Amino acid sequence: MRFLKHLGRLLGELFGLAKRHKIWWIIPLVVLLLLVALVIVVSQSSAPFIYTIF
Repeated sequence: MRFLKHLGRLLGELFGLAKRHKIWWIIPLVVLLLLVALVIVVSQSSAPFIYTIF
């Protein structure tokens, strides 16, 4: 839970930075990086189960 609290705080600060300095291009970049990280985590956690099938 502590990790999610810090992640939420970090994302809030990034959104505040984008709003304050009008750099809206950073929002899609952060979202894309989070999605890539999520895909990596899900693929690594499911790899042992897929390996046993083959």
